[in-house]
Amino acid sequence: MTCIQGMKDFFCRPKNTNVRLSLPVVCFVWQFAMIVLFGVFVRYGEESNVKKWLEFKHHNNLTSDIENDFYFRYPSFQDVHVMIFIGFGFLMTFLKRYSFGAVGFNFLVAAFGIQWALLMQGWFHHLDPNTGKIYVEVESLINADFCVAGCLIAYGAVLGKVSPVQLLVMTLFGVTLFAVEEYIILDLIHAKDAGGSMVIHTFGAYYGLSISWVLYRPKLHQSKRLNGSVYHSDLFAMIGTLFLWMFWPSFNSAIADHGDGQLRAAINTYLGLASSVLTTVAISSLSQKRGKLDMVHIQNSTLAGGVALGTAAEFMITPYGALIVGFCCGLISTFGYLYITPFLEKTLKIQDTCGVHNLHAIPGVLGAVVGAITAAAASESEYSKEGLVRVFDFEGEFASRTVSSQGGHQAAGLCVAILFGIGGGAIVGMILRLPIWGDPADDNCFDDEVYWEVPEEEEAIPPVLEYNNHMMHKQQDISESNFSVEQS
Repeated sequence: MTCIQGMKDFFCRPKNTNVRLSLPVVCFVWQFAMIVLFGVFVRYGEESNVKKWLEFKHHNNLTSDIENDFYFRYPSFQDVHVMIFIGFGFLMTFLKRYSFGAVGFNFLVAAFGIQWALLMQGWFHHLDPNTGKIYVEVESLINADFCVAGCLIAYGAVLGKVSPVQLLVMTLFGVTLFAVEEYIILDLIHAKDAGGSMVIHTFGAYYGLSISWVLYRPKLHQSKRLNGSVYHSDLFAMIGTLFLWMFWPSFNSAIADHGDGQLRAAINTYLGLASSVLTTVAISSLSQKRGKLDMVHIQNSTLAGGVALGTAAEFMITPYGALIVGFCCGLISTFGYLYITPFLEKTLKIQDTCGVHNLHAIPGVLGAVVGAITAAAASESEYSKEGLVRVFDFEGEFASRTVSSQGGHQAAGLCVAILFGIGGGAIVGMILRLPIWGDPADDNCFDDEVYWEVPEEEEAIPPVLEYNNHMMHKQQDISESNFSVEQS
């Protein structure tokens, strides 16, 4: 009984959000570990090593550096990098008092995550068996950003409810799980997923949702006053939406095959995103008696088409097929914010701050299904025999694979992503439940003042129009304006 009481006292002790010791220790120790591991394992690749690149040029009789992959991939890398640090960061600034945490912790997670991802993905994909070294090229940087994207998606599910130390722990395990599931899906199963509908979005969303489920806060309503947006916070979040929307064609085409593959992926994503916007606006307007639009839907569901076309982006899905996928995703995602998010919180006890289930999980699953069907329906008349080999990489040990078999393997890849997301998230969630990470109390969530020095206001702020608790299901029977005055 004494042991049980001791455990109860340990887990139920009051929250202490002082991270003055734990956060610097974790940052210093992990950065020192990165320096040591990079010193042991990581080297410049052939195209970034001056000696090897000159040897390559002489051997292939090249007189120009234009054949260096940098010139093909770096523009896409720039776009993806902007999405990671600006797009995801600003998309999460909708909370009225958590903009520092949204952008700042996004910065922290991404900066640590790309280092750990270069190592983990290098060990699984690029480790030279002869030298035992990882050789970094521009595509390695893109894939590291992709890996971090999965962790940032997971962050969206627990936004405002965890400490920076917990986020770093989430990222450590998230990157590790990502590298393993990516290796299984892309290398062992040999599924195609250029834009990451399965590997990035499905995994990241279910990883975050599982953690949120384990970390369920029964008294989170005590922070209800801050779990919502104001006019300027929604405007900042819309900046993130626009950056993501503009650069998503680069995200889905960044590591596709040079030439037709990249162009096709960009076209398909471009059309799918455009279709999502109109559908989202239509459903958002229909959901309100007075036909007003909800910024929650516009900020998020307009991006669903890009998520869903990640797997099939480089397939011959046809332009109208891309429009259909975008149309369906805008529809499903918006309905998700209206009905599924309240159901998840009330029934399944999943508190999804950003609604990643509607923007990433559902469109990710739909994208994987579309990819499996499109792969299974591929034919020589549409692709040509050489085209099938090129698009699906039917080479080496996979040379005998048929398109129908490829469709099945695409579906298997989706199952692996969901399994790693849910299973890994549940395990990591149990680790994060330990009362040693400095997470806030239920009545102190969604507030920057817990972990940031917030400047004092120099003068009284007039009453702010509050509208739109971001994740609360609005009552449909309100016939008057949704605006109410927040008392200062």
